[in-house]
Amino acid sequence: MSEESVVAKTWRMLLERHPEARRGSPEMIEAAFAEPRLRQLYPFPSHGGLYFHRFMWSNDLPFMVQGEGTYLVYAARYAELLGEVATPGEAAALVVANLPSDCVAVAEGPWPA
Repeated sequence: MSEESVVAKTWRMLLERHPEARRGSPEMIEAAFAEPRLRQLYPFPSHGGLYFHRFMWSNDLPFMVQGEGTYLVYAARYAELLGEVATPGEAAALVVANLPSDCVAVAEGPWPA
């Protein structure tokens, strides 16, 4: 029987609102998890946003932020506002639409030294 990957465990803990998981918008987390391409990436909620990493702390992918009644999607490092939408599902879809073509599942393994 295989062990649960770091990515799968992180998603599970976020969805279950585990006390040791980072806090984030449950609506954004659920919407992102519903997108198969995002589900393969490492999720990291922080400061009202939901960030995605293809390897530990890549910081090169679009992300979503909860605004005042809307959701904003930015290119990596706030380089560009990619769009403002009404629902977390639309935000997750916009993140997916702006992922680099070479973006694949996160590489499992030990944390970088």
